[in-house]
Amino acid sequence: MSLPADIVIIGSGMGGATMAAALAPSGRRIVILERGEALADTPAARDDMAIFRDGVFRPEEQWLDGQGQPFNPGNYYCVGGNSKFYGAVLLRYRAEDFAEMRHLGGISPAWPVTYAEFEPWYQAAEEMFQVAGDAGEDPTEPRHSGAYPRPPVADEPSIAQLRGYLQKAGITPSSLPLGVDIEAWLERAKTPWDAFPDTTGAKKDAQTVPLQKALFHPNVSLETGCLVERLEADADGRISRVLYTQGGTARTLEPQLVVLAAGAVNSAALLLRSRNDARSDGLANSSGQVGRNFMNHNCSAVLALHPFRQNTAVYQKTLQFNDFYLSGGPENAPLGNVQLLGKISANILASQSGLPRWMAGVIARRSVDWYVMSEDLPDPESRVTVENGQIRLDWKRSNWRTHEALVKRAKAVFRKAGYPIVLSRAFDRRTPSHQCGTARFGADPRQNVLDLYCRSHDHKNLYVTDASFLPSSAAVNPALTIAAQALRAGAHIKERMQAA
Repeated sequence: MSLPADIVIIGSGMGGATMAAALAPSGRRIVILERGEALADTPAARDDMAIFRDGVFRPEEQWLDGQGQPFNPGNYYCVGGNSKFYGAVLLRYRAEDFAEMRHLGGISPAWPVTYAEFEPWYQAAEEMFQVAGDAGEDPTEPRHSGAYPRPPVADEPSIAQLRGYLQKAGITPSSLPLGVDIEAWLERAKTPWDAFPDTTGAKKDAQTVPLQKALFHPNVSLETGCLVERLEADADGRISRVLYTQGGTARTLEPQLVVLAAGAVNSAALLLRSRNDARSDGLANSSGQVGRNFMNHNCSAVLALHPFRQNTAVYQKTLQFNDFYLSGGPENAPLGNVQLLGKISANILASQSGLPRWMAGVIARRSVDWYVMSEDLPDPESRVTVENGQIRLDWKRSNWRTHEALVKRAKAVFRKAGYPIVLSRAFDRRTPSHQCGTARFGADPRQNVLDLYCRSHDHKNLYVTDASFLPSSAAVNPALTIAAQALRAGAHIKERMQAA
């Protein structure tokens, strides 16, 4: 069965949905293929035990790690993709992240475009997602061509006190730029943030903003429950067919243009699975780089405790500090970002630590919960491969000395701010929530999978606009950068359409 489509977009997450919104005004027939379904508004979406203990939203899927051992990835398949579960932190990379940067663990490469070239697309993405923030609080904040569309989300009383403690400790706290209607969230959801899905419309995610905008146009349609099996290329290198299954039925689309945005792991796996006699290493892979240079931030949860300071915040994720982002480590090396997590509960802490629930409750009521994040550096041997149809993710974690140094500095800050007990735990390999790399962009087709506008060097009607394109991970959340690049690539595609 073949459906009519001029453009097929594979994936409705941040890269795919934003591309759909960018291309929707073109009038071309756009079909978005999403593997999952729209999340239903069920009690489980607000149930910490269902989410953190029972994993009700995690997929029933197994990948292999570098030793060939199976694991269940924290990768979500639903309309809006992983953004349905994200913290809605919409940070720009710092300007310095676009240049080569030396870390304790090696070199973070320069981007093929400058921050100045990329900046207008950051501004456009912030306006699309109505980001709430203040560009004047953080000394590392790069130049903005315009103001944030909305003022920062206010700290709850416990976090306002925390901000003061940090300032007295010599730190420069700043408001996290957020995509959230905080009044609606606290009224409808009444939950913390990270890992809780939004089924209320209060979070500015890929479904509620760009996908909704795209589907307003009658030429755009969304097909759910679609597992794309492979892409086919003709003798001229043009992607001629998209083969997928929906409801157990094999279907085909024959578009003029394909946009792949299934996530850094799945996009690479699809290209590799689409190998044929003429392209035995997979599609878009004349460089041999598809699947390589996988990155995933080095992250730890850090709990700062005070026996007499109760934390009454519901939504505490409003604050960060970047005092050690560009310097401050051994040899004055850059270290990374420190930002608040969504507030942990007794149930969350007990399910993740094995502590008795009563003890977890004592700790949770007195903790301030932090997310400490450092850059993972690209390594060609850190890669995605496909073995007998099975995804294998061999993540070669790098730059760990940097992360250890940042955790140490953060703990010292929290103690100076008056928290005598500070605990930390590194995130394990099962949560590729900031997955990136695997199809990096650049001008040289011998070294890169994509050109400067995320078009395949090998296939002129194939674009990849999820986090696969990123040549470096920086040390901030990637969502805004993915959206900005999708808008930038979308504008380029529209220009080409008009010139054709």
